[in-house]
Amino acid sequence: MKHKKKLTLTRKRAITGLVFISPWLIGFLTYYIGSLIQTVIFAFSDVKEADSGGFTTTFSGLNNIKYAFMKDADFNQILVGSVKDIVIDVPLIIFFSLFLAIILNGKFKGRTLFRVILFLPIIMNAGVIIDAIRTAQTAISGGLSAVAKDMAVTKSSTMSMMLSIFIDLGVPRKLIIYLTEAVGRIFSVVRASSVQTVIFIASLQSISGSLYEVAKIEGATVYETFWKVTFPMVSPLILTNVVYTIVDSFITSGVVKKAEEMAFKNFDYGVSSAMSLISTVVVCLILVVLGYVISKRTYYYN
Repeated sequence: MKHKKKLTLTRKRAITGLVFISPWLIGFLTYYIGSLIQTVIFAFSDVKEADSGGFTTTFSGLNNIKYAFMKDADFNQILVGSVKDIVIDVPLIIFFSLFLAIILNGKFKGRTLFRVILFLPIIMNAGVIIDAIRTAQTAISGGLSAVAKDMAVTKSSTMSMMLSIFIDLGVPRKLIIYLTEAVGRIFSVVRASSVQTVIFIASLQSISGSLYEVAKIEGATVYETFWKVTFPMVSPLILTNVVYTIVDSFITSGVVKKAEEMAFKNFDYGVSSAMSLISTVVVCLILVVLGYVISKRTYYYN
């Protein structure tokens, strides 16, 4: 009588993971993969509307991609601007969401209420609220732009004096510009940190309390406990949040809006598909590079 081979722990975990992602995988294969193939075909074709309905495609090679890079007046600038926004926003969102998760994971009165308020940016889609947030964001950005101009002309304002002091102390100008732009993005950073904070809270709650007890017995400070216990234990979720943040940022980026404009206003579906394909490749390259760098410094606890 043959004995059935028992599944190893590794295989059981692999099957559990596959079952967990199966709804997404089914949806991807059913709805998304066809659209992706169609986008690739359109990107390398001259697309025209057929008289009988639908579209006709004629292979045109790299013409649409060349048009996006070499002939379109705005695409290169929008693409670079979108990548620049990612460079600024992603570290801010990750650090802010981790900081907020640590606070909300503590024990204090009204913790549940604060967690609900945290998730409001996702569910409040009222136009009035969004307009108010954008108005406040514009006001802050405008103020910072004025400060930047004052730095070049005069040091009379308090902010320009403070920034000039940092310059005199030898703080790199690029770092000052980064921090200035970061302050101007405070509303968008807070609004984009909700899901990441929830993920970090779940990760923090999964950390065994015995680890903190051992650290306390060994005389570790709060600072040492964070870097030796908390941060390593949440590091796998940092990669998850980075991937989510980058993809979420590009969904609302100027590149997507530019591609939509080319498709639904100019009715140039080939160029629109080429722009979408280019942005997808750029996002994938960024994810591969960051995924490789972060995974090398990620601690996995079994």
